Amino acid sequence: MAKQRRPQLKPALKAQATTPSVSSVKRPAGDGPRTGRPTPAQTTASPQRRSTYFEAVALYERGLETLQRHDYRAAAEMFESVLRQYPEEKELHERVRLYLNICQRQAAPREATPQTVDERLYAATLSINGGRYDEAITHLRLVRDEDPDNDHALYMLAVAHAQRGEVAEAIAHLERAIALNPENRGLARSDPDLEPLREDDAFRAALEAPNSSRLDRRRPFKSRTAR
Repeated sequence: MAKQRRPQLKPALKAQATTPSVSSVKRPAGDGPRTGRPTPAQTTASPQRRSTYFEAVALYERGLETLQRHDYRAAAEMFESVLRQYPEEKELHERVRLYLNICQRQAAPREATPQTVDERLYAATLSINGGRYDEAITHLRLVRDEDPDNDHALYMLAVAHAQRGEVAEAIAHLERAIALNPENRGLARSDPDLEPLREDDAFRAALEAPNSSRLDRRRPFKSRTAR
């Protein structure tokens, strides 16, 4: 059986079946003058911004201006409004939260540092009542440095050290407080805050010692449980 030959394309048809010429390709609007390739601007379409984005940015910028004027409360309200009113603007929220934290820290009320003996004694009383004995000792040592014969500060130091289990320091301060003001002996006998000292011989000896003349007539403040 004779083999069938595939028909051969004529030269003109063969050229037509291959890639078309550059001149026959229509260029999209905006192409460069010499190539058929689209420009980068055409290959990467710019994302469409929501109309709310610009509103959120405007409010955010007003918050920054208010922050620069040190009006921290007003600035915090603006930043909170951005988070609340524009929840979809996630890319803006990270910066908003950063400045919101700054505003909240600056706007938080700060406790005044005690300056006088009475203020430190009061602060120490609050610290002991709250179980913050290290803080109380810090205040009381300042009082003791300024007024070494302050029997109330010494008595409270005895309480704070007793609560921390520092028996020797507690008894030393208590003995000095009693020497300055014998009324502290009676207070110590019924003060539950000194319970950790009850089994110590030096503590019992301090409570049983005869009354001596008072060196200081100031009435001591009450401790936590002896109010």
